[in-house]
Amino acid sequence: MTVYVGNLSYNATEEDLTEVFKEYGAVKRVQVPVDRETGRMRGFAFVEMSEDAEENAAIEDLDGAEWMGRTLKVNKARPRTERKPSGGGRSAGGGGWSGGGGGGGDRY
Repeated sequence: MTVYVGNLSYNATEEDLTEVFKEYGAVKRVQVPVDRETGRMRGFAFVEMSEDAEENAAIEDLDGAEWMGRTLKVNKARPRTERKPSGGGRSAGGGGWSGGGGGGGDRY
């Protein structure tokens, strides 16, 4: 049972979100993704709650609510979809540390 919380203030913390969501029930986990390069919060989070009823109450009350100067977008989190690899990166399975693939070296 996970809730997506979007349009968050970049100043919001896991603790802030826990405080808000615990009004609706037991908060199991809060995840605030950050940008890999800057370390800055990405403006959304996921809140895992114990019960569907708690999750639904939070969604109903908080979706569209103003918090920290922003209008929140709150809904059930959808499963992550597989993304195709973008160009320019490493390709899957090509040598590396995994021990697979790679060139042969000198053959006699």
